[in-house]
Amino acid sequence: MKFFKALVSGAIRSIKAYKGVIIIWFVYLLFVSMLTIPLKGSLKAGFGSSMITELLKNGINIEVFSDLEVHLESMTSYLSSGILFLLFLTILMNAFLGGGLFNSLKGGDTNLTVSEFFRSSARYFWSFLVVTVLVSLMMIFLGIFIIGIPFGIAFGGSNSPGTSSFPILFIGIIIYLIVLLSLLLVADYARAWLVTREKLSCFKALGFGFSRTFGFYLSSFPMMLILVVIIMLFAWLSMRLIGLWIPATGAGALLLFIVSQVLFFGKLLLKAWRYGSVSALMEMHPLKPAKEEEG
Repeated sequence: MKFFKALVSGAIRSIKAYKGVIIIWFVYLLFVSMLTIPLKGSLKAGFGSSMITELLKNGINIEVFSDLEVHLESMTSYLSSGILFLLFLTILMNAFLGGGLFNSLKGGDTNLTVSEFFRSSARYFWSFLVVTVLVSLMMIFLGIFIIGIPFGIAFGGSNSPGTSSFPILFIGIIIYLIVLLSLLLVADYARAWLVTREKLSCFKALGFGFSRTFGFYLSSFPMMLILVVIIMLFAWLSMRLIGLWIPATGAGALLLFIVSQVLFFGKLLLKAWRYGSVSALMEMHPLKPAKEEEG
């Protein structure tokens, strides 16, 4: 089965492209630190050097809230602006770093250097960004159409809808999940195609993504479904582990930080596996020569 061969090839490619994954991990660590370090300073300024639990252990201490009130407005402003900035930055970083990662996964290339990674990231940034934004807008629009409209019809007629409304919503969610996975395939195929072209065209890339996704749907969709399930299980297990871990000492907190970074690196490696598998499946079917296709 072609999708199984693509999964194996994608796993091998992702391991060989570990340098690119390390670069992405390090960049994200730097940018997250830019957000969390000032936040730590704001919290320290708000709570002071003493522990708030110590002040509250014998009942409500109005001194805690009077001290915090001075810094609460700045902390709230910082959090809201920081979250929006982080969301915007994540979109840009995914588009920028995605070019370097896809290029390192192309044909199982192992001769990756830091300069080549960032050169590829800069070259494909705008095309990847347009593809990401357009596919994201499609996901939002179809989500409103497939889930939002049936939800409004099912629950808008009465305050206590009967059980007959829930199958409609359930079917809508299942359909949307299928559409969501299909659009992920479109985006991945488009980006995998872009790194094989000399002339960049994001709209041609999207056209290729749609044609390749639905032209080879019986091999593409099962592969994406397997990958997404594995990635979601890994994310769930990671959240369970981090959520249940309550460090009692400084050494425990340091160990928790190390483990969380290892898990984040594993998440990036799984994403590389997904990209590598799509690239491998694309290469299993003959592509038109670049000059012919672009002419």
